[in-house]
Amino acid sequence: MIDTTVDNHVHTRLCHHARGEMEEYVLSAISKGLRQIIFLEHLEVGINYFESTWLTEEDFDFYHAEGRRLQEKYKDTILIGLGVEVGYNPRYVVEIQQRLALHTWDRIGISYHFLETESGHLNMVSRKQINIDRLDQYGVDEVINRYYTDLLDAVDKLPGQVLCHIDAVLRHHPEVIFKTEHNALLDELLDMVALKNMSLEVNTSGFTTKSEPYPSLAIIKKAIERNISLVAGSDENRPEDVGRYFDRLQELMKKLQAES
Repeated sequence: MIDTTVDNHVHTRLCHHARGEMEEYVLSAISKGLRQIIFLEHLEVGINYFESTWLTEEDFDFYHAEGRRLQEKYKDTILIGLGVEVGYNPRYVVEIQQRLALHTWDRIGISYHFLETESGHLNMVSRKQINIDRLDQYGVDEVINRYYTDLLDAVDKLPGQVLCHIDAVLRHHPEVIFKTEHNALLDELLDMVALKNMSLEVNTSGFTTKSEPYPSLAIIKKAIERNISLVAGSDENRPEDVGRYFDRLQELMKKLQAES
């Protein structure tokens, strides 16, 4: 059901919220016995936020040059993918498409972090208190509705191959309640993912805060029912954590397979 010999989602120091050079992540993946590692660095366009958690175009130039060097150096040891996690911005769809067209990508993942408000962008998927407070001010239900409505639009309009963080907006706010209308939006989104023949990311960073990955098992089961392929990603920000919790994920998938 899922290949745990590939870490499909890794960040480096280039995104400003991780540490470590690309080669350190490659060496860590080799030490863990992985057959492939896919870097998925952040691309955002038109975001007004108090800190940068994404790469500039100059950063991406370095990223691709260094990535090609590593692909050649380790070609007999491990596969190295150069991907991008593109964040959706409804007002900059054309500009996002233009930025994506500047490079050839081994993987394009779609995510949605920043919601535009009158006072700048709100990071909907952050655990920082400043974002929790702003989410309160905007309205939790409204943010969830916008998240799924706009993410549906992103899957429709962007050339993505995998959907990342399908449940991220539900993770950190203590008053998040998943209502019937939210569930309908989620089902519509999963239907679109299936229609586009995209994969759904199963993110093992969830094991650090709960006994299951992101998204929840209920959402994973919905994806399986639609024959959506699943890909494993650690989403880790330290070289030593490449492939983290993949052993747990493998056991979990076996359990789900037995139940289906």
